[in-house]
Order: sequence, then structure tokens, then C-alpha cells
Amino acid sequence: KDMGIKTIMYNCNPETVSTDYDTSDILYFEPIDFEHLRAVIEREKPDGVIVHFGGQTPLKFAKRLSAFGAKIIGTSARVIDMAEDRKKFAEFITKLGINQPKNSTATSVEEAVLKASDIGYPVLVRPSYVLGGRAMRV
Repeated sequence: KDMGIKTIMYNCNPETVSTDYDTSDILYFEPIDFEHLRAVIEREKPDGVIVHFGGQTPLKFAKRLSAFGAKIIGTSARVIDMAEDRKKFAEFITKLGINQPKNSTATSVEEAVLKASDIGYPVLVRPSYVLGGRAMRV
């Protein structure tokens, strides 16, 4: 906004909405779901969309927004997916020749037990597509 760029804020958090008027030109205070986002993009026709603020919720929309035709500013939907998918990320790091801890992915309990034995205990078990891990289930 300070640079003369028209900014649109999309928020559903009533605790922060009072400060959003100071940081954006237009504020949408609506539920965060794809249908509402798509309607705002169709109405406003922004030059680009930034999905890197707000944690996991906006990141999950990157692929659909990109497929819809919205230009993602910053990290692309493809790279977001690669970074959040633990198997794809490990393959990418290996391809670059960067050292990493022993790791693996599993899609069943039985497979996880076998892979944990191969890695060696103790192991850290985490799902893909989570950031902080609060309320995650494995």
C-alpha cells in the first residue's frame, strides 16, 4: 500500500480485522473457502495473489487458485506442493546432493514400522502437508 500498489486483504479472523483497514485498500471479511476466494478474484481481477500469509489455510488453495487462472505471486503452487510433500521434498534434496537425515515415507502402519526399523530408532513421525503440527493426526 505504501508503494502505491492497490492491496486487497481477505480475512476471516475477527480479532485482526480492525487492523486490516490500515494495511489494505479493500478488506473482504468472509469465510475462507474456494468459492468465496474465486468470487473475490472474479470481482477484483487482481494482478496476483499472495498465499504465503496465514499459515496452512491459504497454502492449500494455491493449486486450485493457479488452475483457476489466478497468478500466484512468490512461490508457485507446484513448488509449494513439492515443499510440503515430504517424499517429493526428500527426492528434490537428494537430487541437489544436499545432506539430510535418514528419512522415508509410508502409507500404512505396517510400512511405517518397516521403514522406521530401516532408519533406526528413535524416529519422528509426521504427515505431509502440515506446517506447525498443532492438532495433527498420524
